[in-house]
Amino acid sequence: MKDFFKTNIRSIRYFTNILSIALVVISIIAVVVKGLNFGLDFTGGVVSEVRLASSTTQADLRKTLEPVLGEGITVTQSGEEGRWTIRYAGDQGAEKHNEFKQTLLKAYPGSTIVSDSIVGAQVGQDLYDQGGLALLVCLLCILGYLSFRFEWRLASGALVALLHDVILVLGFFALTQMEFNLTVFAAILAILGYSLNDSIIIADRIREILKLRPNEQTADVSDQAVIATFARTMVTSGTTLITVAALWLLGGDALQGFATAMFIGIFSGTWSSISMGTVIPEWLHLEAKHYQPVEIDTAP
Repeated sequence: MKDFFKTNIRSIRYFTNILSIALVVISIIAVVVKGLNFGLDFTGGVVSEVRLASSTTQADLRKTLEPVLGEGITVTQSGEEGRWTIRYAGDQGAEKHNEFKQTLLKAYPGSTIVSDSIVGAQVGQDLYDQGGLALLVCLLCILGYLSFRFEWRLASGALVALLHDVILVLGFFALTQMEFNLTVFAAILAILGYSLNDSIIIADRIREILKLRPNEQTADVSDQAVIATFARTMVTSGTTLITVAALWLLGGDALQGFATAMFIGIFSGTWSSISMGTVIPEWLHLEAKHYQPVEIDTAP
């Protein structure tokens, strides 16, 4: 496998780059056409914590309440046995909320509603605006760092790889209509940092080789940089994916969106650093001379 990778590294880089471009286009179309299925954190709603007198499963409780509250409800266990957190849209009025209470008591006699918390639409809009601002500030800070650390052609590859990872996650949630809430948004911010680290490692190696071997072609330098960092990338990505898989399997519905977004982001971040992070600078004609000291003419 390792020998195959070394022999075909350039073909792999170019193929995954074309694949990445195609996936980005599909993701943008999905976001524009279908949009994101925003959760109650952004749209507003009601969070009810209930204590059931009899044991039940998540699927049974959801099946009981869906006819009253609709399919958009989220049911998660709140730690101790018999305690559940139910989230649903808040525009259903007091009559619908009373019907929810009666349905719950009828299906599970002796049950009690511990608390009701209402997230207003204005609060949801504020979270939406602040989340977008946080993402913008994060991207601007990353852009500033890359501009300071690398020559602009090499920095462009790392920045495009970052945007690729975020767009792919958004496209997946638009296509599947999975709930997009604050935990998913937190995963996107985490993906930015993870993917940036991967891109910087490869870009730094490209810069070093360009300085040491100025006569080599940029494509050959990119191949060498990817091969030199491949083992480190696989170990880092592999161990992180194992952790995310554990969250996905054991975290339940509350962490399913977070784990899904992280898995997609880590996987795509690995190949985007190898493909877009190296191919884009080649397209922009990155050469060794861009990292060589500028000769100053001291002649009078």
